[in-house]
Amino acid sequence: MANKITELFNIKYPIIQAGMIWNSGWRLASAASNAGALGLIGAGSMYPDVLREHIQKCKKATHKPFGVNVPMLYPNIEDIMNIIVEEGVKIVFTSAGNPKTWTNWLKEKGITVVHVVSSVKFALKAQEAGVDAVVAEGFEAGGHNGREETTTLTLIPMVKEQLDIPLIAAGGIANGQIMLAVMILGADAVQVGSRFVASEESSAHQAFKEVVVNAKEGDTQLTLKELAPVRLIKNKFYNEVQALYKSGPTVEELKELLGRARAKRGMFEGDLEDGELEIGQIAGLIHDIKPAAQIVDDMITEFKEAQKMTQKIKL
Repeated sequence: MANKITELFNIKYPIIQAGMIWNSGWRLASAASNAGALGLIGAGSMYPDVLREHIQKCKKATHKPFGVNVPMLYPNIEDIMNIIVEEGVKIVFTSAGNPKTWTNWLKEKGITVVHVVSSVKFALKAQEAGVDAVVAEGFEAGGHNGREETTTLTLIPMVKEQLDIPLIAAGGIANGQIMLAVMILGADAVQVGSRFVASEESSAHQAFKEVVVNAKEGDTQLTLKELAPVRLIKNKFYNEVQALYKSGPTVEELKELLGRARAKRGMFEGDLEDGELEIGQIAGLIHDIKPAAQIVDDMITEFKEAQKMTQKIKL
């Protein structure tokens, strides 16, 4: 399945395992890379010394390419970037910030840079900043999301129409049929998050994984737009947020309710009531927990079967 993305990252399949906070440690990243995808370590949930440990363990667990996802809103960003360079990581996905801030610095050190966006406007800004590829993430995605609320189905062709560099689709992608659909729309590859949350190697708490596989249509909602839009599973904390909205809260009141480390409590520690449970709408199509390698194999099998089915469609 050679194309622009497989050649850019030197991987077998055009599948990227998303670097998600509290879910994407070295075990998941190395397993995804060993299966032919591109594994990403999620630096957003790691102190610098913890990130270094995960990178070192990932290098021992795989000889295949892997990368690190770096949300640029964290205060220790300089330490994180220096560790990435010191440890010889060759692929970095940046998000939640201005791509101009770090792209040139990383590329000068021989690192391939990809930036995550949620709109055509920011895709073009990322291209202007000199990134090697863009991830365009639709409204369906879990975790922190764009304010535009553009769905993947409409975002991908709109970005493709104006972008010159390789395009990776994200948001609502969990099987091979959807992978084929977004590639027909113009994507060169897919980034998959929620499906890998429900993997054996994911660092998420088992209780959270079970909530994901039991989720149904309508069980997630985008909220907290005044802070940073985030898609959550509806639980006690979510209900408290909605109750607060009825009083017309200030940003400070929302921040006070959110507090600190709520995502860690929910996804990593398994507090299903008071924790923040971030997952995509596609959770309604995820019904089991399986090894990352099996997820990759299933997606490729489904992709090829879907290709055959399209040949039977007649107008």
